[in-house]
Amino acid sequence: MKKLLLTSLLFFIVVGLAACGSSNDNVLEELQEKGKIKVGYANEEPYGYQNDDGELTGASVDTAKAVFKELGIDEVEGELADYDQLVSGLAAGKFDAITSGMAITPERCENAAFAEPDMKYGEGLIVQKGNPLDLHSYKDIADNPDAKVTIMSGATEVGFVQSEGVDEGQIDSAPDIPATFSAVESGRSDATTGTEMTIKMALESADTDDLEFVEDFEQPDIDGVPSYGAVAFNPDNEELLDAFNEKLKELKEDGTVAQILEDNGFSEEMNFPEDDVTAEMVCNGEE
Repeated sequence: MKKLLLTSLLFFIVVGLAACGSSNDNVLEELQEKGKIKVGYANEEPYGYQNDDGELTGASVDTAKAVFKELGIDEVEGELADYDQLVSGLAAGKFDAITSGMAITPERCENAAFAEPDMKYGEGLIVQKGNPLDLHSYKDIADNPDAKVTIMSGATEVGFVQSEGVDEGQIDSAPDIPATFSAVESGRSDATTGTEMTIKMALESADTDDLEFVEDFEQPDIDGVPSYGAVAFNPDNEELLDAFNEKLKELKEDGTVAQILEDNGFSEEMNFPEDDVTAEMVCNGEE
């Protein structure tokens, strides 16, 4: 009797484990059957955002949509989240993928499986009109202990400024780009930073005379700059990742990705990732 019970128990354990593996292996098939995928994104123009018609768009989102369509997944359902909640939401199964021009970093690679890069970008700086503290680099902020910088929470720029010597006490956080602008406009902060295209376009939309983009900003010479953006998946969903990479490669080669970048205000010359740069290289700190 005991032997029979033990055999039955082992059977159910094996079946249960097989079912778990099968669930992960069949994610792509399940998404194709539904024709729909849930994507987490941060509201950051021009990477991922809702336009005036309430449609999810942006360079990263449009690239992801094009690839998913090639995979037979026509509907992309966007779910807005703070930037620092995207990777954790992915791990918790809240999203099937995340895309917002998110930079591939070794730290993020510990909890997310990044597809191959679909763009690259540098950094930018916004200050009060006239640049009263004469800030032209992250080092300038570090060299002035009275200078404050407000950065969107969860953004890679927090680590970047710290790498350039900015003290933790000089850094404030805000939930989104408009809030960082507000901090500088009100005088609570002296500068804000983010990816160049993001803050430049946000400033154009803000229609304010109180802020200016630092045109001669000095790019930091640190790991992670330029940044490489990519879609990310749950590390368990290897089949989905592999299928995405296969179709992404085709759309890079036929010019579709370059056209999407151009349509969203990017330059192929400046923002198209090099063919020899892979997600694995960036995850390992080689780029």
